[in-house]
Amino acid sequence: MSALKLLRRLAIGLVMACALSTAALAASGSADTVQLRVDATATGTPFPHFWERMFGSGRASLSLRADYRKDLEAVHRATGFEYVRFHGILDRDVGLVERGKNGKIHYNFSYVDQIYDGLLARGVKPFVELSFMPEALSSDPSKQQSFWYHPNPMPPKSYAEWDAMIKAFAEHLVQRYGINEVATWYFEVWNEPNLDFWGGDPKQATYFKLYDHTARDLKSVSPRLRVGGPATAQAAWVTAFLDHVHKNDVPIDFVSTHVYGDDTAENVFHTREKISRKDMVCRAVAKVHKEILASPYPKLPLFFSEYNATYMNLPNVTDSVFMGPWLANTIRECAGKVAMLSYWTFSDVFEEQGVVKTPFYGGYGIIAEDRIRKPAFNAFAMLHRLGDVRLPLDSDSALATRRADGALVLALWSYAPPVGDSAKYTPGTPKGATKHFEIDVAHLARNATATIWRLDETHGNAIALFNKMGRPPFPTRAQIDALRKAGMEPPPRKLAVHDGHLALDIPPQGLVVVALH
Repeated sequence: MSALKLLRRLAIGLVMACALSTAALAASGSADTVQLRVDATATGTPFPHFWERMFGSGRASLSLRADYRKDLEAVHRATGFEYVRFHGILDRDVGLVERGKNGKIHYNFSYVDQIYDGLLARGVKPFVELSFMPEALSSDPSKQQSFWYHPNPMPPKSYAEWDAMIKAFAEHLVQRYGINEVATWYFEVWNEPNLDFWGGDPKQATYFKLYDHTARDLKSVSPRLRVGGPATAQAAWVTAFLDHVHKNDVPIDFVSTHVYGDDTAENVFHTREKISRKDMVCRAVAKVHKEILASPYPKLPLFFSEYNATYMNLPNVTDSVFMGPWLANTIRECAGKVAMLSYWTFSDVFEEQGVVKTPFYGGYGIIAEDRIRKPAFNAFAMLHRLGDVRLPLDSDSALATRRADGALVLALWSYAPPVGDSAKYTPGTPKGATKHFEIDVAHLARNATATIWRLDETHGNAIALFNKMGRPPFPTRAQIDALRKAGMEPPPRKLAVHDGHLALDIPPQGLVVVALH
């Protein structure tokens, strides 16, 4: 064989080998490379941690439970969150309102005080959702909303009695905690009045009446008390609500509303487009942000006082490592448009659908029953390390920030949809590419080191062990101890940095936070 023919055959073989290698990478889903260029000294923009200022929780009376309080303490240590929001401070099991045999109304603040004392003692303030209707004041005490604890969704029988209760409630809080403290709280009128939580007819007009009375009642106690609404589901009613309060000179200090990743475009935007779970929350945030800017109140703060990737109980969503990249991407997309995003919820001490039947059923909390940390807990803990200045970076898989101590902190992720989308856990591997990140940082100190934290199928994921156990509905105490250990955030590792360059791989549904200093 001539030397020329041999070279030709070798060249053909090399081309075929490269083609096969590329095909194998594509087939394995591991061919995605992300090139990032970051300037450590670039001028950035303010990046307040809006995603971890507030969390939702189970109803008011559950905050008296020891496990609720232990979960709250754990999340507070990880995130430093400021506010907690829950339903039902006016519900029967809190015992605020009673009507005597003579028809006279009496107030009992015993549980109210224990509830708020418990929060404040743990460094968290109440975001007071004024709900639901005390049966003693209801226009129809027999009506019940579908939650397991059956709150009353009706308007008051007498607005004079409602006004008296709101004033007495606010006056008591100011007397007990002082106006300087209570003025730092927020008072939100009701919960999702556009759904079955409100029985007024027509819904919008009767809710506006409730809001008008409540806002004026609170301001009559002190103009420093902060009140807002409409606390709607599906980012609804905001324009009409702001037009109403402006026209009628009703006090308002903030706008609040809700959205979930699997809300539909038809319900939120009144269109027939398909919006992915990945983008729905921030599309809704952008919509309401624009509505406020176009209103008579362009500077009002916007609070999404409920959000999550799903409003259903989907184990492959809220229990899984999927929440890491979903949360990171939501933070990336929503930054600059919202003052607070309140994740629903911080704990699965939660009974809207009844008593918890198994630790991992797709509950909303970032801590499961028995104080087992879910992957979402570790995602929040990792993202808490981001700085408060955002640096320029054109990527849908990364955030670059700078901390006050000068450290550069990156969040990197490989988003992939949930494996299953039903109330029953679906085993399987996420369909998506492992992302290979090539990162170059300009103006980084020569002796800089990289510290990395990981969340993925094999890091910080108690669900992997739960699956190996056969998903027992009622784990033994030994199993619970093992699950708690498996759910802890793994210790960070060091990564080599060479002349400002580092490289790493992230599997589908993986999240990495890197601190360079």
